[in-house]
Amino acid sequence: MSDVRVPRDPADDYGDRIIKERQAFAAERRGSELTNVGHFSLDPSSLPGNVESFLGVAQVPIGLAGPLRVNGEHADGDFYVPLATTEGTLVASYNRGMKLCREAGGITTTVLDDKMQRAPVFSFDNAREARAFGVWLDEHFGEVKAAAEATTSSGRLLEVQQFSVSKLLYTRFNYSTGDAAGQNLTGKATFAACAWIKQNYPGEVHFLLEGQFATDKKTSVVNMLHTRGKRVVAEITLPKQLVEEQMHVSTDKLYAARMKGQLGSIMSVTNNNGNHSANGITAMFIATGQDVANVAESSAMYGFSELLPNGDFYASVTLPALIVATYGGGTGLATQRECLELMDCYGAGKVRKLAEIVAATVLAGELSLGSAVVAEEWVQAHDDLGRNRP
Repeated sequence: MSDVRVPRDPADDYGDRIIKERQAFAAERRGSELTNVGHFSLDPSSLPGNVESFLGVAQVPIGLAGPLRVNGEHADGDFYVPLATTEGTLVASYNRGMKLCREAGGITTTVLDDKMQRAPVFSFDNAREARAFGVWLDEHFGEVKAAAEATTSSGRLLEVQQFSVSKLLYTRFNYSTGDAAGQNLTGKATFAACAWIKQNYPGEVHFLLEGQFATDKKTSVVNMLHTRGKRVVAEITLPKQLVEEQMHVSTDKLYAARMKGQLGSIMSVTNNNGNHSANGITAMFIATGQDVANVAESSAMYGFSELLPNGDFYASVTLPALIVATYGGGTGLATQRECLELMDCYGAGKVRKLAEIVAATVLAGELSLGSAVVAEEWVQAHDDLGRNRP
């Protein structure tokens, strides 16, 4: 194959001429016009910083679920949730769970923690030098914090966790990042902090800005235990009679299935003891302009439930590493901004509100799918709604 480069224009790479040139370039290799890919309503001049070599758009259908009733500290009321997906039954399933929860009085949500990391690793000649550096780092936290925060108007260095191994010291620089997700912010701030450390530490020190201990865009136990992004709980108590009427299952059977699922998740060594948290999170991420690769961390979930003495059913989900933004990244693009505005979640001061809506959506979806499996309605639902009909 010939090594022919995709057309670029350093002077105006988002102009109409170069976009059409790239479309023609791709169509020539495909053998047909890119009629749908090349048809879009957004303004290409808004795309620098979001995509390179812009060609067109991938149009993903968006369904609307709700109302979702949230009794949160930041999200309080009824919300209609945009879900971008190509999977039939997904919107219907989440909508069913939302109806159940709404009739039970709504889902209570709580943000427990909020931090984003960069995790440099420092190396030394031996373990004692690494230990001595850890002591010095604690003693000079104020100066390190000042160096980091000099690079950002919204980021704040909260703490530096230390984890010693051999002659290495792995750290987690934990930040609050306002309404941004904060991966780029924390990278720039931590690099400045490490530069200050290298210049001021009395001994010799070498560092790698990311020792892969932040596990960026990878699921991990460390993030589930220590939080990455938002740590959010969504919980509800469902009356026994309501579950039987709406979901066609008894709460004792629902709880028995939950316990069997717990054992299955332990055996499979998964990061999630629920059913499908990634479904709703991914659909919301695509609709609202989040970094979709963060689903790897964000879909981690601790599910917990109880069968209460009167037969009512308590259910909760804890998302320990939910990474969302209401400002920056893809959130300001035309369609993504509209989806955020639909939930009143665009812009400053809205990120915890969005986090609570996401967590409540996840709980509604868990209850819907879990009930469908127990009631033996799961396969039929996909048969009815999940097939492409001619």
